[in-house]
Amino acid sequence: MYNVLMLLQQFYKTMFEFFIQLMRLVSYLISSITLSIVTKFCNYCFKCCFRCVNLYFCDDNFKRYFMNIPESKLPRVVIIGGGFAGINLVKTLANKNIQVVLIDKHNYHTFQPLLYQVSSSGLEPDSIAYPLRKIIKKHKTSFFRLTEVEQILPEEKQILTSIGNIPYDYLVIATGTKTNYFGNNAIQSNSMPMKTVPQALNLRSLILQNFENAAIADSTEEREAYLNFVIVGAGPTGVELAGAIAELKNNILPRDYRDLNAKDMHIHLLEGDNRVLPTMSEHASKKSEQFLKELGVNVHCNTFVKDYNGLTVTTTSDLVMQSETLIWAAGVTGDPIQGLKAEALMENTNR
Repeated sequence: MYNVLMLLQQFYKTMFEFFIQLMRLVSYLISSITLSIVTKFCNYCFKCCFRCVNLYFCDDNFKRYFMNIPESKLPRVVIIGGGFAGINLVKTLANKNIQVVLIDKHNYHTFQPLLYQVSSSGLEPDSIAYPLRKIIKKHKTSFFRLTEVEQILPEEKQILTSIGNIPYDYLVIATGTKTNYFGNNAIQSNSMPMKTVPQALNLRSLILQNFENAAIADSTEEREAYLNFVIVGAGPTGVELAGAIAELKNNILPRDYRDLNAKDMHIHLLEGDNRVLPTMSEHASKKSEQFLKELGVNVHCNTFVKDYNGLTVTTTSDLVMQSETLIWAAGVTGDPIQGLKAEALMENTNR
């Protein structure tokens, strides 16, 4: 009897294991079939979508859109640059029988004459930056695209940008200027320019950081280097910036940095010509220089900077200064775009 019971128990155990294995097999088959069905369905949907997209974009319809700008029977004017010239032309062409496309690497217009106020903490950046889209929001045939132009193809009348290509009927290049270092790589690497809002903010941060570093300097020489500010170029930018930093010295430094002596801070304005503001009248130059000197600015005319290694300023005269900050405002040059021939630029410049 006992043997029979043992045989029955073994039989039931074997049948149970067989049943378990059978269920696993059925479950696997169902999962595989379901997965196969789902995969085939997804592939079918993908193929349908791909065909629809391919039919739309690979036909003539695709030729209608560049940068999501619709095709128009109106002539297309592409304006590169959202500076004063660019936005004034956009306003002039507003709501006329012309499609206008404005391109800029920033989505705001910068009021550059007040950049020095941002760099000297007199103004916040949003006070001199205005959204470009706000300028054209009421212009039905005007569009703006935030991108950087890489090349112009004059023969094909197309512009290559970082977000795609766009054809044009008329092209207006209003890219403005960039800082000119006259081939001096050392000055370019170590000096501070001031042509854009980010550069003005960087300069503001550097000035304030110099005050903090001067407060904890271990030696008089180190403190003087942090509090010496050298501005190269006595044009409008250099003169305005020198005056603004002098106001920081006279008004902010004594009040907010009581552990620093304002007399230890020096502002040097260097100019290669024989007077400041050389492009303006002699009367304006004399008045400006007089006003700067009253503020405490040291004006050095007939002085060119030869080299700057990040600390020592070397000039063409006997003047040598130690400064942690050299601000380059000595000139600008054109900002050309690849694809335009130099002779074409000269021909249009000299006409």
